[in-house]
Amino acid sequence: METILVIIFVLGYLSITLEHKLKIDKLIPAIIMMALMWATVAFGLDGFSNWYDSHHQHLMEGFAAMAHDARMPILENTLLHHFGKTCEILIFLLGAMTIVEVTDHFNGFGAIKQFVRTRKKLTLLWIVSVLAFVLSSIIDNLTATIVLITILRKLIPDATDRKWFAGLIIIAANAGGAWSPIGDVTTTMLWIGNRVTTGKLIEHLVIPSIVCVLIPLAAASFMSVFKGNVEMPAADPNEKPASLGMLLLGLGAIVFVPIFKTLSHLPPYIGMMLALGVVAIVAEIRTSRNFHLTDGQGHHSPLHGALGKIEMPSILFFLGILMAVASLESVGALFHLAEGMNAAIPNTDIVVILLGAASAVIDNVPLVAASMGMFQFPIDHHIWHFIAFSAGTGGSMLIIGSAAGVVAMGMEKIEFMWYVKNIAWLAALGFLGGCLSFMALNAFVFGN
Repeated sequence: METILVIIFVLGYLSITLEHKLKIDKLIPAIIMMALMWATVAFGLDGFSNWYDSHHQHLMEGFAAMAHDARMPILENTLLHHFGKTCEILIFLLGAMTIVEVTDHFNGFGAIKQFVRTRKKLTLLWIVSVLAFVLSSIIDNLTATIVLITILRKLIPDATDRKWFAGLIIIAANAGGAWSPIGDVTTTMLWIGNRVTTGKLIEHLVIPSIVCVLIPLAAASFMSVFKGNVEMPAADPNEKPASLGMLLLGLGAIVFVPIFKTLSHLPPYIGMMLALGVVAIVAEIRTSRNFHLTDGQGHHSPLHGALGKIEMPSILFFLGILMAVASLESVGALFHLAEGMNAAIPNTDIVVILLGAASAVIDNVPLVAASMGMFQFPIDHHIWHFIAFSAGTGGSMLIIGSAAGVVAMGMEKIEFMWYVKNIAWLAALGFLGGCLSFMALNAFVFGN
């Protein structure tokens, strides 16, 4: 039965990877794969000899000898456990996305443009890369990429020049998202899954993440494409006035969430809902709608409009992927895979680096989800931090390897081979430099 599960997963994953060739949105194979895999588990429940207890993180003793009636409650409880953990992540992401959309409704991110006054390409490169690094740690790497490429369009009229800048933004955004619990979906998964804590994650990853972006930036600084000046386009008279207040409120609300979790010990989505509520109140007051969803002319309130812009396909994709991987974990397949990998490659650090390289081709969400089921290390073990860094930054080596890369690819029409030829080597240098700095810090500073 495990073989059937693996076949379904591989076929589903190939469909996700080839979504552009098949012209089928990746959420469709993801949710079909999830349903088929759990149906296979249910119909073939008596054919499994192992069951993984996700709550206590070990294989259940005596499962092979259990009767069908005894196994069914275990299946139901396991399914409910994984669904609950997955929903924690999804509700968290929904709240963060909504806060970003409300901030954008008031042109809060337009306030960033006012601070960029240089015309020198090299100076502009460093400014937008630093902004990508910092913003991605707060509003996640995907959103930071969208925001900064939108701003670039108002600063750099030449599409070819923007492609080069976008390439470095992808690297910087992925590096910035790796060291923050709210900066990348995979890091958020590790944080909510109690594999890492905020303080230790930042302590162990901020320097490798900085190295990961500094090396490509330093190399790019000598490239001729970043020499000279850019010609600023004329101001758009129809653009909304920028709102620095809403920008600070939105960013501050998201930053508040890890603080709230630390103080209250409640799941992160509780703090995110509180943050969203505060932002929504301010937004409603600013638009004088007195908390009504619509006014007499049928215009939506900022909150209602923001919810309408949420990327629900992404949410459903994450649901499908995480629950599909959970089925492999439940029957013990990932546990046995980890044993096999550890036997073949005793050095776990090498395994994690290979995982990072694989994330350039394979979506990092299922890779990290699988690693959470494979490895049994305690919270804040250095391997969890290394997984967060490796999966988060390894995807920069190909434009399809991260959400930031895919969205930049669509916004700026960046060709796959153009990225391979011009940006991939920069990303690879940064990734390897970050990995080496992480291992050096871990060996000589943290003593692990």
